[in-house]
Amino acid sequence: MSKIIEGKRIVESMVRLYCLHYEGNKELCEDCSKLLNYAFMRLDKCPFSDNKPTCRKCTIHCYKPEMRQKIKNIMAWAGPRMFLYHPIYAVKHIIREL
Repeated sequence: MSKIIEGKRIVESMVRLYCLHYEGNKELCEDCSKLLNYAFMRLDKCPFSDNKPTCRKCTIHCYKPEMRQKIKNIMAWAGPRMFLYHPIYAVKHIIREL
């Protein structure tokens, strides 16, 4: 599986986890939906393609400042919880960060 597809699955899992459990929505809210679409668009345009590092280690910050802050907040909240809800994604992500 390509790193872009895997990245999309991980970010979608984090956004959904945040929206459903932190915000308490039954469905993905409009803001989270927009952020997820934006993240997918940025991943599709990633100049590193399958050599893509994790976002934290990336040398190019391709998100607009407002969107970058939103995704950072979501990742900070959802990241530790990924071990409970999506342990395989969490372990793969940590390995990629090393």
